[in-house]
Amino acid sequence: MKKSVKKNYIYNLFYQLLLIILPIITTPYVSRILGASGIGTNSYVNSIMTYFLLLGSLGIVMYGQREIAYNQNNIVNRTKTFYEILFFRIITMTISIIIFAIFFMHGNKFSLYYSILSIELFANMFDISWFFQGMEEFKKITIKNIFVKIISILLIFLMVRNSNDLVFYISITSISSVLSSLLLWFDIKKYLCKINLRQLNLKQHIKPVIMLFIPQIAVQIYTILDKTMLGVMLNDMVQVGYYEQSQKIVKMILTIVTSLGTVMIPRISNLNSEGNSEQLNLYLKKVFNFVWFLGCPLMFGIMSTANNMVPWFYGNGYDAVKILLCIFSPIILAIGLNNVIGMQYLISTKKQNIYTFTVIMGALTNVILNLLLIHNFGALGAAISSVASEIVILILQIIIVYKKKYFNIEIIFKNCLKYLLIGFIMFVITFLLGKVLEATILSTVLQIFVGSILYVGILYLIKDEMLISYIDGFINKIFKRSRCK
Repeated sequence: MKKSVKKNYIYNLFYQLLLIILPIITTPYVSRILGASGIGTNSYVNSIMTYFLLLGSLGIVMYGQREIAYNQNNIVNRTKTFYEILFFRIITMTISIIIFAIFFMHGNKFSLYYSILSIELFANMFDISWFFQGMEEFKKITIKNIFVKIISILLIFLMVRNSNDLVFYISITSISSVLSSLLLWFDIKKYLCKINLRQLNLKQHIKPVIMLFIPQIAVQIYTILDKTMLGVMLNDMVQVGYYEQSQKIVKMILTIVTSLGTVMIPRISNLNSEGNSEQLNLYLKKVFNFVWFLGCPLMFGIMSTANNMVPWFYGNGYDAVKILLCIFSPIILAIGLNNVIGMQYLISTKKQNIYTFTVIMGALTNVILNLLLIHNFGALGAAISSVASEIVILILQIIIVYKKKYFNIEIIFKNCLKYLLIGFIMFVITFLLGKVLEATILSTVLQIFVGSILYVGILYLIKDEMLISYIDGFINKIFKRSRCK
């Protein structure tokens, strides 16, 4: 039985938000306690650890999710696939941890932090969330992570009390990763059957995993390398802190748009394996429309509220984050569209070579622009480089899809002008409103409220198809529940 895409989107949205909700909820507190320098140090050491996490994971998470989706209805094949991918990941993560320990866990001024972060590497060795994503069981992932995140938030407020407590902050986030990974193991048995482990063939996964590993390296270059280059080129953890804080907010908001992608990857993979191209194209059309529908108000919303939000949210000393948020905001639409073309379509339909080419070009763009801009413009230069990289990827993917005729590119841009225009109207009014209000939490809430009413109101007046369908669906559910009572 097919799982509900809408329900899985909601569950995965909560799951993705939970992965970053700890730093978001605690940001106003932690930014004041640790300061921009402490935040920057945490961001820098995590960027180094992420390379080894990527090295150990290879392309296994994305590959595992896709392969499990292909074998959803065959318990023998999915059990065999699960154990092969699991053992493969244990081997690669072990190698990565050993290399990390040799180069970073001694003789370095951040050795203590790196030693703590090695716990997170170990936890990811046994992370099986990819299996449940492939099975479209997003509810299980979400529920188990809620408990872990709540405990983590409480511990941060209890243990991180001054600027010297960065070690506790890093420890709490690392241990939470361990718990998140282990809790999923309690439900795995009922999805598997007994097989002969001697018949497992790990070698068959090497080539496809590496093929997915290459684009992931490229993606990490323009999502993580920015922080590393800022730290190395400027030796200024404050600039890294500014970059981290602005990127953190945009990532949280971006999650609302991209969470549907994680849900759609197993669904599109399954439809592709069944040869159901008609239903596949219908899903793509809806998802592109969804990205514009949500991405436009979110992008303009960040731009219009940045000046009022930053002072009360981060505290003193973070004025540079205001402009960074505005520079970063277009990345919501760029990544949202890239996610649909690249992750949801190209990878799900096993056209990862094209995806790899586009992200490598984006990564090269990012590195070149970082080298040119970071030295003179610091965090601002890194932010410009990131946005430019995503735009390059988007343009290349659209050109290739058009030339290869994989699907009609008109579905990418259908209704985009409408959402952009209404979003811009919302921006002008909420920005002007912010100009006459003081920088308080109430003024930001008012801006968000007014902007939301304007955007939804105008769409309702022009009878926007997507909005009307959501409203009708909500009303029908209410009536169904009332009848049941």
